[in-house]
Amino acid sequence: MALQFELAGSQIDGARDYQEDAFLITHLTDAEGNPSALVIVADGMGGHAAGNVASNMAVQAFNKQVSSNYPAGNPADILHECVLKANASIRETIKETPALAGMGCTMVAAILEGNRLWWASVGDSHLYLLRDKELIKKNADHSYGGYLDQMAAAGTPMEPEKGLSRNMLMSAITGDEINMIDVPAEPFELLPGDRLLICSDGLDTLSAGKIIQYSEWSESPKECADALMKAVTEAAMPKQDNTTAVVVNIKERVVAQAQAPAPAPAPATATADLDRTFDQEIGAQKPAREAPAEVVELPRKAGKSGLYIGIAAALLVAIGVGGYLFMGGEKEPSSTVATTEEPAPTAELETSEAAEETTAVTSEPEVEPADAPVEAAAPPKTEVVSADIDASQDSKEFQDRLKDGANGPIMVNIPGGSFEMGSPNSSRNTDERPRHAVTVRRFAMSKLEVSFAEYERFAKATNRKVPDNLYMEKDTHPVIFVTWDDAYYYARWLSEQTGKRYRLPSEAEWEYAAGTGKRSPFWWGFNEENGYGHCFGCGATGLDPRKPTERGSFKPNPFGIYDTTGNVAEWVQDCWHDNYNEAPSDGQVWEGGDCALRVARGGAYSSPFQSVRHTKRDKYKSDQLYDHIGIRVVRDLD
Repeated sequence: MALQFELAGSQIDGARDYQEDAFLITHLTDAEGNPSALVIVADGMGGHAAGNVASNMAVQAFNKQVSSNYPAGNPADILHECVLKANASIRETIKETPALAGMGCTMVAAILEGNRLWWASVGDSHLYLLRDKELIKKNADHSYGGYLDQMAAAGTPMEPEKGLSRNMLMSAITGDEINMIDVPAEPFELLPGDRLLICSDGLDTLSAGKIIQYSEWSESPKECADALMKAVTEAAMPKQDNTTAVVVNIKERVVAQAQAPAPAPAPATATADLDRTFDQEIGAQKPAREAPAEVVELPRKAGKSGLYIGIAAALLVAIGVGGYLFMGGEKEPSSTVATTEEPAPTAELETSEAAEETTAVTSEPEVEPADAPVEAAAPPKTEVVSADIDASQDSKEFQDRLKDGANGPIMVNIPGGSFEMGSPNSSRNTDERPRHAVTVRRFAMSKLEVSFAEYERFAKATNRKVPDNLYMEKDTHPVIFVTWDDAYYYARWLSEQTGKRYRLPSEAEWEYAAGTGKRSPFWWGFNEENGYGHCFGCGATGLDPRKPTERGSFKPNPFGIYDTTGNVAEWVQDCWHDNYNEAPSDGQVWEGGDCALRVARGGAYSSPFQSVRHTKRDKYKSDQLYDHIGIRVVRDLD
């Protein structure tokens, strides 16, 4: 039976002022070339930065080992070895930095392959199966309470020892020898309609009945993950732990058949993209904040007895390890594709909604086969137009000079016009409704996402931190790890340097420029098609799924703008609003709403295909750093 998996994750800080959980979803391909997936959730311990470091380090080491060995070996053996590799990475780090002794994490990881589920777990994180309205814990519980429950189930109940708490750990990943690893030798068989919850123990705040209830109320994995986080938050437990949940829907894959091309003088080749079976949205890892000057509450530390008992401790070291996590998900590459004609508006509601709900899509663009390596030509060099010349009168593209004689970003003139913003009322995405008419004035938008090198010039001039480019080329890759606030001030700096008004785009301007004013969900048409961008499921090959690729690696949209589909999401100026009720119709920035949250558009390398629609909206904290959000600027022309 062919199954497909829809995945999404979410997390909250709880009552803590720092985040020690880490999670990751990685797209894999099994030995038969079918899509599979790896999900990892790690719960850090050791307090503040150390717990954050341990969980992120373990997740990355685990993912690297799976990516290097899967699908060559037995999944159970691979998972077991990955746990040991994760443990070794923590051991080596503590050896190099003794002040981190005591850090560690629990972990649960699962490989979804065909109709089979393999897993490995250490500690008290959970792998739940929801089947027929019953919540079933599949992995072992390595807490003291779990041990007592296992003994009782085996017919040999034990009285708890005095002074020992049920939540004390009996196994964890700390760099020392691991007491217990749960890795079943045989996989569990999945069925259509199953739902998996892979989560940290912070979800223990909710009863099994509550978890089942919120799951029943939620259709998509994203809705379910968000509903669970909201329920934990509303429970308002005084010492609520960080909580993370990744939700997986198991569905039967409906394999669409590509229609034979109509007779023509030159027969066309139809390529059906039937492998995009993942619907994933990842919660970005939050950066570690400065340690409070007081004792951190209840970190868990390894003791000689093998019980990991909560001990209050404060870490006095600050370490330069970011709280980010590169998603090893399905980010995909580049290809040159012929523009697809937009369907007639009369069929739009039905067609666009179908595109949102179907993950296996048959498409017949006149393009090269989707698995062929495709590269877009490098963006053409742009001749600098003097800043005192009206760019709209003289060139489609231009660059303004900075005060030091360097060039600003390459800008593309975007003609003014009217379009219908948002998704149809039949859409499940309520934040994209109601669809409404908007008229925008002409403006210029940066042809490419702002690079590390372009941002670095600003950062050094204003004494800001220069983001780590993480082995990416500064001149060719889009900058990441910039807050909305810094993106805002980067645009202000460009204004000061050039004497022209640069700023972040409004949501309306971004959507108009990205979608070129079309009503279809993608600028090329209504269907998901390979090779238009770097995202989880975008169908291109040869790119590193854990990070952005070079700017301009794909065909630009008809306005001449590159990378509006995936690669990195882009901050826009607007505050967050839950929907478009009373949204401006003139394309201006929409303030009000929740301005602690700002909007990012365009999806990223870690986003699923449906999250790179030009109507898709996402909200993020304006003062936080993210590994998948960058910058694109606009310049006023009038």
